[in-house]
Amino acid sequence: MKEVEFETPSWDYFYQLCLELGDKVKRSFDPEILLGISRGGLIPLRIMSDLFENAIVATVKVEFYEDVAKTSQEPRMTQPISVDVKNKRVLVIDDVADTGKSLALLVERLEEIGAEEIKIATVYYKPWSLLRPHYYIRDTERWIIFPHERRETIFKIASSYIKGGRSLEDVTDKLIQCGLEPLLVRRFLDEYREEYISRHGTAAG
Repeated sequence: MKEVEFETPSWDYFYQLCLELGDKVKRSFDPEILLGISRGGLIPLRIMSDLFENAIVATVKVEFYEDVAKTSQEPRMTQPISVDVKNKRVLVIDDVADTGKSLALLVERLEEIGAEEIKIATVYYKPWSLLRPHYYIRDTERWIIFPHERRETIFKIASSYIKGGRSLEDVTDKLIQCGLEPLLVRRFLDEYREEYISRHGTAAG
Protein backbone atom coordinates (compact mmCIF):
# COMPACT_ATOMS: atom_id res chain seq x y z
CA MET A 1 0.00 0.00 0.00
CA LYS A 2 1.38 3.38 -1.03
CA GLU A 3 2.13 5.64 1.92
CA VAL A 4 -0.30 8.57 2.02
CA GLU A 5 1.29 11.96 2.61
CA PHE A 6 -0.59 14.54 4.69
CA GLU A 7 -0.83 18.32 4.80
CA THR A 8 -1.98 19.88 8.08
CA PRO A 9 -2.85 23.59 7.79
CA SER A 10 -3.40 25.42 11.08
CA TRP A 11 -6.48 27.55 11.80
CA ASP A 12 -4.51 30.77 11.29
CA TYR A 13 -2.96 29.58 8.04
CA PHE A 14 -6.30 28.35 6.69
CA TYR A 15 -7.92 31.68 7.59
CA GLN A 16 -5.19 33.52 5.69
CA LEU A 17 -5.70 31.27 2.65
CA CYS A 18 -9.44 32.02 2.71
CA LEU A 19 -8.75 35.76 2.80
CA GLU A 20 -6.39 35.40 -0.15
CA LEU A 21 -9.05 33.43 -2.00
CA GLY A 22 -11.63 36.15 -1.39
CA ASP A 23 -9.23 38.83 -2.62
CA LYS A 24 -8.56 36.81 -5.76
CA VAL A 25 -12.28 36.47 -6.50
CA LYS A 26 -12.91 40.17 -5.93
CA ARG A 27 -10.51 41.14 -8.68
CA SER A 28 -12.71 39.67 -11.43
CA PHE A 29 -16.11 38.55 -10.09
CA ASP A 30 -18.94 40.15 -8.12
CA PRO A 31 -21.16 37.31 -6.85
CA GLU A 32 -24.74 37.87 -5.75
CA ILE A 33 -24.83 34.50 -3.97
CA LEU A 34 -22.08 32.72 -2.02
CA LEU A 35 -22.93 29.01 -2.10
CA GLY A 36 -20.96 26.88 0.36
CA ILE A 37 -20.82 23.11 0.00
CA SER A 38 -21.53 21.45 3.34
CA ARG A 39 -19.56 20.52 5.23
CA GLY A 40 -16.09 21.38 3.98
CA GLY A 41 -17.09 24.65 2.36
CA LEU A 42 -18.85 26.09 5.41
CA ILE A 43 -15.74 27.54 7.06
CA PRO A 44 -14.43 29.31 3.92
CA LEU A 45 -18.02 30.40 3.20
CA ARG A 46 -18.27 32.14 6.57
CA ILE A 47 -14.88 33.79 6.23
CA MET A 48 -15.53 34.99 2.69
CA SER A 49 -18.97 36.29 3.63
CA ASP A 50 -17.09 38.92 5.66
CA LEU A 51 -15.45 40.08 2.44
CA PHE A 52 -18.61 40.06 0.31
CA GLU A 53 -20.98 41.80 2.71
CA ASN A 54 -23.84 42.33 0.24
CA ALA A 55 -23.91 38.79 -1.12
CA ILE A 56 -26.57 36.28 -0.08
CA VAL A 57 -25.10 33.35 1.87
CA ALA A 58 -26.46 29.92 0.96
CA THR A 59 -25.59 26.24 1.44
CA VAL A 60 -25.96 22.87 -0.24
CA LYS A 61 -24.86 19.42 0.91
CA VAL A 62 -23.06 16.98 -1.37
CA GLU A 63 -21.85 13.70 0.16
CA PHE A 64 -18.97 11.90 -1.44
CA TYR A 65 -16.13 10.63 0.78
CA GLU A 66 -16.04 7.21 2.41
CA ASP A 67 -12.47 6.71 3.65
CA VAL A 68 -8.97 8.17 3.48
CA ALA A 69 -7.78 8.22 -0.14
CA LYS A 70 -10.99 6.42 -1.20
CA THR A 71 -14.32 7.76 -2.42
CA SER A 72 -17.71 6.42 -3.43
CA GLN A 73 -18.23 6.22 -7.17
CA GLU A 74 -20.61 9.17 -7.52
CA PRO A 75 -21.48 12.14 -5.28
CA ARG A 76 -25.05 12.74 -4.13
CA MET A 77 -26.81 15.99 -3.33
CA THR A 78 -28.40 15.20 0.03
CA GLN A 79 -29.60 18.71 0.96
CA PRO A 80 -30.92 21.11 -1.70
CA ILE A 81 -29.58 24.55 -2.57
CA SER A 82 -31.05 26.78 0.13
CA VAL A 83 -31.96 29.83 -2.01
CA ASP A 84 -33.34 30.67 -5.45
CA VAL A 85 -30.39 31.13 -7.83
CA LYS A 86 -32.32 31.91 -11.02
CA ASN A 87 -30.69 34.77 -12.98
CA LYS A 88 -28.09 35.22 -10.22
CA ARG A 89 -24.29 35.27 -10.24
CA VAL A 90 -23.22 32.39 -8.00
CA LEU A 91 -19.85 31.70 -6.39
CA VAL A 92 -19.55 28.05 -5.34
CA ILE A 93 -17.20 27.67 -2.36
CA ASP A 94 -15.47 24.56 -1.01
CA ASP A 95 -12.29 23.77 0.90
CA VAL A 96 -10.80 21.53 -1.81
CA ALA A 97 -11.35 20.39 -5.40
CA ASP A 98 -10.29 16.75 -5.18
CA THR A 99 -11.94 14.48 -7.76
CA GLY A 100 -14.03 17.41 -8.99
CA LYS A 101 -17.11 15.20 -9.31
CA SER A 102 -19.11 16.91 -6.58
CA LEU A 103 -18.35 20.34 -8.04
CA ALA A 104 -19.33 19.14 -11.52
CA LEU A 105 -22.62 17.79 -10.15
CA LEU A 106 -23.39 21.09 -8.47
CA VAL A 107 -22.52 23.19 -11.53
CA GLU A 108 -24.82 21.01 -13.63
CA ARG A 109 -27.63 21.50 -11.11
CA LEU A 110 -27.09 25.28 -10.97
CA GLU A 111 -27.29 25.46 -14.76
CA GLU A 112 -30.50 23.42 -14.73
CA ILE A 113 -32.21 25.83 -12.33
CA GLY A 114 -31.16 28.95 -14.19
CA ALA A 115 -28.12 30.51 -12.51
CA GLU A 116 -26.88 33.35 -14.72
CA GLU A 117 -23.15 32.91 -14.07
CA ILE A 118 -21.30 30.29 -12.03
CA LYS A 119 -17.76 30.51 -10.70
CA ILE A 120 -15.98 28.05 -8.41
CA ALA A 121 -13.59 28.99 -5.60
CA THR A 122 -11.72 26.42 -3.52
CA VAL A 123 -8.89 26.95 -1.07
CA TYR A 124 -7.01 23.89 -2.33
CA TYR A 125 -6.89 22.20 -5.74
CA LYS A 126 -5.75 18.65 -6.53
CA PRO A 127 -4.18 18.38 -10.02
CA TRP A 128 -6.26 15.30 -10.92
CA SER A 129 -9.59 17.05 -10.33
CA LEU A 130 -12.00 16.71 -13.28
CA LEU A 131 -12.91 20.34 -12.83
CA ARG A 132 -10.41 23.14 -12.33
CA PRO A 133 -11.77 25.91 -10.07
CA HIS A 134 -11.84 29.44 -11.46
CA TYR A 135 -10.13 30.51 -8.23
CA TYR A 136 -7.88 28.59 -5.84
CA ILE A 137 -4.83 29.36 -3.70
CA ARG A 138 -2.83 26.17 -3.22
CA ASP A 139 -2.42 23.02 -5.27
CA THR A 140 -1.27 19.81 -3.61
CA GLU A 141 -1.29 16.05 -4.10
CA ARG A 142 -1.33 15.39 -0.35
CA TRP A 143 -4.30 14.37 1.78
CA ILE A 144 -5.26 17.55 3.62
CA ILE A 145 -6.20 17.31 7.29
CA PHE A 146 -8.15 20.55 7.65
CA PRO A 147 -8.32 22.23 11.07
CA HIS A 148 -12.12 21.93 11.02
CA GLU A 149 -12.10 18.14 10.57
CA ARG A 150 -9.17 16.88 12.65
CA ARG A 151 -11.16 14.29 14.62
CA GLU A 152 -13.07 12.90 11.64
CA THR A 153 -9.96 12.54 9.50
CA ILE A 154 -7.83 11.07 12.28
CA PHE A 155 -10.52 8.41 12.81
CA LYS A 156 -10.44 7.59 9.08
CA ILE A 157 -6.66 7.44 9.01
CA ALA A 158 -6.62 5.16 12.07
CA SER A 159 -9.18 2.87 10.45
CA SER A 160 -7.14 2.74 7.24
CA TYR A 161 -3.95 1.90 9.14
CA ILE A 162 -5.64 -0.86 11.17
CA LYS A 163 -7.09 -2.41 8.01
CA GLY A 164 -3.61 -2.36 6.51
CA GLY A 165 -2.14 -4.22 9.47
CA ARG A 166 -0.51 -1.17 11.04
CA SER A 167 -0.72 -0.16 14.70
CA LEU A 168 -2.19 2.92 16.38
CA GLU A 169 1.36 3.74 17.46
CA ASP A 170 2.23 3.98 13.75
CA VAL A 171 -0.69 6.37 13.27
CA THR A 172 0.40 8.47 16.25
CA ASP A 173 3.98 8.75 15.00
CA LYS A 174 2.91 9.61 11.45
CA LEU A 175 0.44 12.32 12.45
CA ILE A 176 2.78 13.99 14.94
CA GLN A 177 5.58 13.80 12.38
CA CYS A 178 3.46 15.64 9.80
CA GLY A 179 2.75 18.52 12.18
CA LEU A 180 -0.37 17.77 14.21
CA GLU A 181 -0.39 18.67 17.90
CA PRO A 182 0.57 15.58 19.97
CA LEU A 183 -2.13 16.19 22.62
CA LEU A 184 -4.80 16.43 19.93
CA VAL A 185 -3.59 13.30 18.15
CA ARG A 186 -3.51 11.26 21.37
CA ARG A 187 -6.93 12.53 22.48
CA PHE A 188 -8.64 11.53 19.23
CA LEU A 189 -6.81 8.21 18.97
CA ASP A 190 -7.85 7.40 22.55
CA GLU A 191 -11.44 8.09 21.51
CA TYR A 192 -10.98 5.94 18.42
CA ARG A 193 -9.57 3.11 20.56
CA GLU A 194 -12.58 3.25 22.91
CA GLU A 195 -15.05 3.22 20.01
CA TYR A 196 -13.20 0.34 18.37
CA ILE A 197 -13.33 -1.77 21.55
CA SER A 198 -17.01 -0.94 22.01
CA ARG A 199 -17.77 -1.97 18.43
CA HIS A 200 -15.49 -5.02 18.04
CA GLY A 201 -14.96 -6.25 21.59
CA THR A 202 -11.19 -6.18 21.15
CA ALA A 203 -8.41 -3.61 21.14
CA ALA A 204 -7.37 -1.87 17.92
CA GLY A 205 -3.79 -2.29 16.71
